[in-house]
Amino acid sequence: MVGDAWKTSDLTFTTRTGTPIEPRNFNRAFENHCRRANVPRIRVHDTRHTCGSLLAALDLHPRVTMRILRHSQISMTMDVYTQIPSPETLKALDRLNQSLYRSSES
Repeated sequence: MVGDAWKTSDLTFTTRTGTPIEPRNFNRAFENHCRRANVPRIRVHDTRHTCGSLLAALDLHPRVTMRILRHSQISMTMDVYTQIPSPETLKALDRLNQSLYRSSES
């Protein structure tokens, strides 16, 4: 329990005492989580692009994706944050995924 040491703020994510998280510490923690989960290391910001592209690949309506990514304009979602893969690209990525999965089991 932090008690009187707690710092009240309007932040969504804070340290254990309610203070802002230092960006380098957040990035370091994110990288540690990626390493423990055995997933490729990417920048935190890239997770937004990944999320947008995955939602597009799942055939979600672009307005839903826009709301999830909290964009004010659909053009930002579609032009910057979303890559819609072709069937050939999906097939190649599936093969790559299978290859990486097999190599991680070794």
